[in-house]
Amino acid sequence: MNVIDLELDYKPKLPQDARIGIAIIGAGEIVGACHLPAYRKGGLNVVGIYDLNAERAAALAAQFGLPRVYRTLEELLDDPAVRVVDIAVPAKAQPAIARQAAAAGKHMLCQKPLAESYREAAAIERACREHGVRGAVNQQMRWSPGIRASHAILSRGWLGELTQATISVDVRQDFAAWSWLREMPTLEVMYHSIHYLDSIRFLFGTPDSIYADGARFPGQRTVGETRTMLSLRYPGERRALVHDNHNHIAGEEDWHATYRFEGTEGIVQGTNGSLYDYPVGREDTLRFHSRLLHPDYWFVPTLHGKWFPDAFLGTMGELLRAVEEDREPETSVRDNLETMQLVFAAYRSMSEDRPVALREIANEEEEAAC
Repeated sequence: MNVIDLELDYKPKLPQDARIGIAIIGAGEIVGACHLPAYRKGGLNVVGIYDLNAERAAALAAQFGLPRVYRTLEELLDDPAVRVVDIAVPAKAQPAIARQAAAAGKHMLCQKPLAESYREAAAIERACREHGVRGAVNQQMRWSPGIRASHAILSRGWLGELTQATISVDVRQDFAAWSWLREMPTLEVMYHSIHYLDSIRFLFGTPDSIYADGARFPGQRTVGETRTMLSLRYPGERRALVHDNHNHIAGEEDWHATYRFEGTEGIVQGTNGSLYDYPVGREDTLRFHSRLLHPDYWFVPTLHGKWFPDAFLGTMGELLRAVEEDREPETSVRDNLETMQLVFAAYRSMSEDRPVALREIANEEEEAAC
């Protein structure tokens, strides 16, 4: 089999009608670095932006040619040209904005993490359902080229029965550069490895339980954990592991950000290019072996693009397609509740030094709702 015939179909897909009006709530660094460049690349229709800091919103509007800077959130939500809101704010502020957007009948792309508590996350899902709007979460790593291509390989059965997922990261990331993260007690899993947990769910399904360990680094300026080891357990023999360290002490030539997915018939392995030469990054890489395709050959397809900013077009494009086709988006708020269960179960596991079943987290919300 020739490599060129594989067609892994990993690039984001866009709606038939790119005129659907999008307004952005928040004008932080990530919006200028990822959201707006990706949307411009995809030809999406961003009709305006709002931020509590009006000068910052105006600067991004000028940079990207956005036609309107809203003076208030209410003005944005009252604009009939806006069908979808892109909420790009910290988790603490998101639930109230999401509920207000749902009540205004706006479809929404929420930032990750969805909320700082599982109860607030569930309340966003409830608001979307009650008001009949489509809600998605910006878990964009699912649309990074390496993860999306891996999904194509796994979904075709080329690895056989899935057995092991491993994501390993050893880089230097100074979370203290963001003032709002310095005092965050739940740091690395909540704001970084949440992507790896969601991507593993996307590829391998949702596990039953998680055993987590988090640690700090001597002298770090942040309160929360910056090193984590996460062990995910499934029924039967399937397992997953995330090892993440943001305190690498040597130069970038020794950094690594790798993934490996294994099954009874094959292996996928590659690199997450965005974490090399950060923040510039590289394109993702991928190679795979499948005994079902060839007994002793490694396929090496060439991937174009990287997590930042290309994958941001994936999450918004999927939401717009879901609105257009009147269906739930792949990264729906409802689906993301299981990722949030993993996150909160991880922190309970760290606190109590035991495996924690995801059902424990879900049950507490169900009992509270009764």
